[in-house]
Amino acid sequence: MAIRKSRIGVLTGGGDCAGLNPAIKWVTKGLLDKDLSRLFRGKFEVVGIRNGWAGLVDGKPMQRGLNKDHYWILDESTVRTWDRLGGTNLGSSRTNPLKDKDVLQAVIQNIEKNNFEAIVAIGGEDTQSVAEGLRQQGVNVVGIPKTIDKDLRGTDYTLGFSTAVEVIRQEIGRLRTTAGSHQRLFVVETMGRHAGHLALQGGIAGGACMTLIPEVDFEMEKVLEILKKRKGSGARYDILVVAEGAKPVSRTYEVVQNRDKDAFGHVTLGGIGEQIKDAIKADGFTEVRCVVLSHLQRGGAPNGQDVRMGRAFGLAAAELIHSGSFGNMVALRDNRIVSLPFTEAIQRNEKGEIILNLVNVEMEYDEKRYIAKRRALNTKFM
Repeated sequence: MAIRKSRIGVLTGGGDCAGLNPAIKWVTKGLLDKDLSRLFRGKFEVVGIRNGWAGLVDGKPMQRGLNKDHYWILDESTVRTWDRLGGTNLGSSRTNPLKDKDVLQAVIQNIEKNNFEAIVAIGGEDTQSVAEGLRQQGVNVVGIPKTIDKDLRGTDYTLGFSTAVEVIRQEIGRLRTTAGSHQRLFVVETMGRHAGHLALQGGIAGGACMTLIPEVDFEMEKVLEILKKRKGSGARYDILVVAEGAKPVSRTYEVVQNRDKDAFGHVTLGGIGEQIKDAIKADGFTEVRCVVLSHLQRGGAPNGQDVRMGRAFGLAAAELIHSGSFGNMVALRDNRIVSLPFTEAIQRNEKGEIILNLVNVEMEYDEKRYIAKRRALNTKFM
């Protein structure tokens, strides 16, 4: 009996981060693996779709197997060294085909015209929500979780998180030398729109004296009181970490740089670090600086954790395709690689908003001292 050959599309959506290229590499290698092909009696051609969902919105049918503006034939030789590289070699975008019925139909038609049997979508809650929407339209999809915010439900780990935490640790370490030299207080603003995982774990890794997260509105008076007590007890300098989505109890909405919304309805956050710095200076602290890490957290080569998780997630996604188990996202749960239906990973509240994985404040965060709790038993470490 002849082994069938099918075309699989792979794309990365949303913001870039470490771990994407390792995942692409191992999806490709897993799909092209001869032993798995013999075991499942399936043979595949792997095509990288450029620039996320945008590549399927505008992508014309492949001619002679290739359309360089939108598609890239991937083989083991092409992706051999990709796990050493940060970002995504396929490119990415924040395109949302679900916003417009005509655009959604164009995507579905391009999937059909290019004979994609399935799409592997690597991304966060926005990317996976599009994959879920396509699944509802009859498209075969498999998801791989990626977001430095680690706010995607259903998985204990998302690609990019560990490397981003390491970047925060390193940058705080660099700031610490100048803070100590000049007896300064640094406010370090990290990413984290709704979830404070990155700020909290980055603050732990960097030894911050305080971390402010979106899940708990803070009182500026209490922040100042803590800083004064530290100074009174002999602290020569301090590092305070704040997630971009954190806000004081006096505000209803987050501090924003730009109120223009992207395709998924998100405004551009930023500026809370500067506001906190100004409030601290106004209270009599003289040497106060603010550093916004911004896209530094996304950049650079993946660390060992993200290389290994990219491999595991990529191979797991390939295995789902080999077995024809579509409509699922791969995940890490209790230190095991598993799969779960998109309907479990992407759930919405009564307002239609995607339900996110947030910091478990009761288990992880000290609301009185604005820092990680000094307890560890029975808490999730990843």
